[in-house]
Amino acid sequence: MVFDIEMIKKVYAALPGKVEATRKLLGRPLTLAEKILYAHLFNPATTPYERGKSYVEFAPDRVAMQDATAQMALLQFMTCGRDKVAVPSTVHCDHLIQAKTGAQEDLATALDTNKEVYEFLSSISNKYGIGFWKPGAGIIHQVVLENYAFPGGMMIGTDSHTPNAGGLGMLAIGVGGADAVDVMAGLAWELKMPKLIGVKLTGKMSGWTSAKDVILKVAGILTVKGGTGCIVEYFGEGADSMSATGKGTICNMGAEIGATCSVFTYDDKMAAYLKATGRTEVAAMADAIKDHLRPDAEVYADPSKYYDQVIEINLSELEPHVNGPFTPDLAWPISKFAQAVKENNWPEKLEVALIGSCTNSSYEDITRSASLAKQAIDKHLEVKSEFTITPGSELVRFTIERDGLLNTFDQIGGVVLANACGPCIGQWARHIDDPNRKNSIITSFNRNFAKRNDGLAATHAFVASPEIVTALAIAGDLTFNPLTDKLKNKDGQEVMLDEPTGFELPSKGFDVEDAGYQAPAVDGSGVQVVVSPESDRLQLLSPFAPWEGTDLKGLKLLIKAKGKCTTDHISMAGPWLKYRGHLDNISNNMLIGAVNAFNDKTDSVKNQLNGEYGPVPATQRAYKAAGIGSVVVGDENYGEGSSREHAAMEPRHLGVRAILVKSFARIHETNLKKQGMLALTFADKEDYEKVQEDDVIDIVGLNEFAPGKPLTVVLNHKNGSSDEITVNHTYNEQQIEWFKAGGALNVIRSQFAAVK
Repeated sequence: MVFDIEMIKKVYAALPGKVEATRKLLGRPLTLAEKILYAHLFNPATTPYERGKSYVEFAPDRVAMQDATAQMALLQFMTCGRDKVAVPSTVHCDHLIQAKTGAQEDLATALDTNKEVYEFLSSISNKYGIGFWKPGAGIIHQVVLENYAFPGGMMIGTDSHTPNAGGLGMLAIGVGGADAVDVMAGLAWELKMPKLIGVKLTGKMSGWTSAKDVILKVAGILTVKGGTGCIVEYFGEGADSMSATGKGTICNMGAEIGATCSVFTYDDKMAAYLKATGRTEVAAMADAIKDHLRPDAEVYADPSKYYDQVIEINLSELEPHVNGPFTPDLAWPISKFAQAVKENNWPEKLEVALIGSCTNSSYEDITRSASLAKQAIDKHLEVKSEFTITPGSELVRFTIERDGLLNTFDQIGGVVLANACGPCIGQWARHIDDPNRKNSIITSFNRNFAKRNDGLAATHAFVASPEIVTALAIAGDLTFNPLTDKLKNKDGQEVMLDEPTGFELPSKGFDVEDAGYQAPAVDGSGVQVVVSPESDRLQLLSPFAPWEGTDLKGLKLLIKAKGKCTTDHISMAGPWLKYRGHLDNISNNMLIGAVNAFNDKTDSVKNQLNGEYGPVPATQRAYKAAGIGSVVVGDENYGEGSSREHAAMEPRHLGVRAILVKSFARIHETNLKKQGMLALTFADKEDYEKVQEDDVIDIVGLNEFAPGKPLTVVLNHKNGSSDEITVNHTYNEQQIEWFKAGGALNVIRSQFAAVK
């Protein structure tokens, strides 16, 4: 069955005409991203949009939500007055399953522990016409690639790794739940027209090198914010030689460079994957308009004329990479990694190696890793590290079990975890003798921020391809280079690992007994969605208060965050995931991971009401109880990482009025705006140093709040002096209305009320 085939037919029927109209409008050849963007405008354009400046309204084809973010997104949607979603939408239960002992036991525990949440998501999906993928069905991005992604389409998803679908030539963009509500309600979705980074891939990969190494290399080049506000478009002979799932890996981890999304141009590899996953009809339609699903020939001939930046990578020369620790852009070629480990005194012993996740759990990934596991068996090598395998979907899991690959992993002591996010997002009950002991792990995941995987600050987490992760698991040593080094086996012989081998697609085809899909009711009007007032997992939402119409004065400084402050620092995952549907309860994790610039501690800030130090959430609750607003000050790329809108909703709920930073990550800045918060940046980044611990802060100029017009912040210091500084913002007219109304959802609610 092809999901939503009529919608796809409509997109493809209209695409050639829209592309030709765009070519005339811009008066030049087009990149693939431009073709898809202009073909998905909410209203036809009359003049070209300026990259990096123009706010544009789009009409995405579909919405995807994972269970942790879907709770808040759907709690918001059910208040907006719609009877049914306006575009095809799905919910995927993948985040709430904790990895502890193994797939069956962990899934059973999750079904029991999260029963209330799963029933809520199932029933609300049933009511509003949303497809529901049950716990165990798989990770959202893998399931989307297998079932919903199609070349030339546009989708948004409430997870930062939504761009995974770019592996099938789709513009797929991670957003907060409020953005998803807009699209599900049939409204336009707003995005600043992205800049374009072109990555030309030449040559062809071989040996130990894999698709993961391309994005690990790109992350090293662009850093965690080098792709902010940009779409990364991959093209060239090297791109065409790569499997569709390999392309998905690269697009998935493009989130780690801050990119809006990443995309590959349509080719035979994509067509083969569509056919293998039961979508021959989609492949045939794409083949019929193939030229419109690739950049124009002139773009290939002279890419620097059409992209804002061009990077060229020769796949024939690309080395396997290992990135980390603590940040996904610290890139090391394998030939230099051992030296880096020694020079930086990182723990050489590898304690746990983990493969799988939404980034690397394809059939190709698993077969290449299994080829190394088979070598360990045949060459009498003892696997020195703990080793876990996370299949990306039930389709992949069932197929690799049928083909004997799970048995191979079992023979080397590998533990197969549930088809879920697990350790990648901190859902990992890790067994370790001393949680404060420095230790190293390596994963084929996408993120490796401190505490990300196991909640332990002492864990040094590294990221690599599944092949490299498996090889290092066998060695148990981070300084091992499988391309050059030998290992001593159980017989005392020195042996080398041969290059990994694998298959892009299963020779017998994919197979599955129960993929885990639940179709919604044709008519959901009679379906009841019940949320108990006594629940500690779910809480119905109340509208946020509108702006009071005055400048904001007498605000307290809540925290001046120092250094990296991701959404993990602002709203941790792991054990807190269970409260994702209860705004007040989850607000107790607000900013507990952020480092206070005044004492270098986490979750310890000065309460200006009593002069005592205490947890960030408790301090803010004291201010809220006293009717006092506050300000959070932050560093560069504040809010990088996951799309979780809880990182914006929690401060809003507890009474924080503004976030003032050196720079924002894209999704988080948008999430703050959607919730009616002030997202401000220092006009002079050095002014960050002027913020003092006991400051009382005024925000002036709000009565003249206008696009492009700076505001003024007055820092009133304890000694009676003050600093008046200029702060910038990126609000347009519509976003200013969100602020005035108390949030975008209040605007949507009033619009639907007026229609009715």
